[in-house]
Amino acid sequence: MTEETKEKSEGNRHHYADSGEASRIYLLPNSLTAGNLFFGFLAILRCIQANYATDPEIVTGYFTQAVWFILFSVICDALDGRVARLGGRESLFGKEFDSIADVVSFGVAPSLMMIFLILQPTEKYPFFLQIGWLIAFVYLLCAGVRLARFNVLTHPMLPLAERLKGTKDFLGLPVPAAAGMIASLVLVLNSLDLRGLAILLPPLMLAIAGLMVSNIPYPSFKDIDWQTSTRFRTFIYLVFGLAVVFTIKELAFALVFISYIAYGPIRHLYRLYRAKKRLEAQPENGSV
Repeated sequence: MTEETKEKSEGNRHHYADSGEASRIYLLPNSLTAGNLFFGFLAILRCIQANYATDPEIVTGYFTQAVWFILFSVICDALDGRVARLGGRESLFGKEFDSIADVVSFGVAPSLMMIFLILQPTEKYPFFLQIGWLIAFVYLLCAGVRLARFNVLTHPMLPLAERLKGTKDFLGLPVPAAAGMIASLVLVLNSLDLRGLAILLPPLMLAIAGLMVSNIPYPSFKDIDWQTSTRFRTFIYLVFGLAVVFTIKELAFALVFISYIAYGPIRHLYRLYRAKKRLEAQPENGSV
């Protein structure tokens, strides 16, 4: 059997022996996924409580708590898959459970946060009051589509060569990063008493929604583990970055998510530029 035939047979073979193996619930990674769902539920609860509160300080406190709960969900989501891979305890159940939790924590919670935040600041802008719910739904819809596409691209029923397209890089902006961007901006607005600028959230959410369903690749960082080594200069930059994060505190999360979101399109455009330059240089090289 040739290598090509062997790869094809392995790619078309079921990844799991039976439904029992595919639906196996591993305690530690699925507990982290449950934690993701739990914090997402708490974030939704705090957004609803903030909507019915009358004291501005209490409202700000509820929204701040909701932001932290979404960020805790991001941490749980980052850890559950990594723990499953490190222990060799991945299952189809875990992946589907993770997507359901992500819809709640990174789809519903940020959408409700945006709706409730713009209700009061946009009393002077009735247009946003009318379409705010629609913008929130578009964001939620794109988050659901993004998660469904990810599950399809990484499904074990796909041939191996096709599945590898969605492993090294994420196709489109990851949903946790999108929710983290919105949550961190709300944290900045609350900490600096700039809630009036919440009017900027609707167009930002539409832009983020478009990035989620785009074909722009984003780094997944799945290859980083306890065995990953780095150069001395990179290590110094990392330590310096952590020191900056500790210094600016609330602004740090927003800067991290903004940098990650901007990195995808910038890298994508740079790759397209290099590819165009190579194509332009080929006839010249061929004529020499």
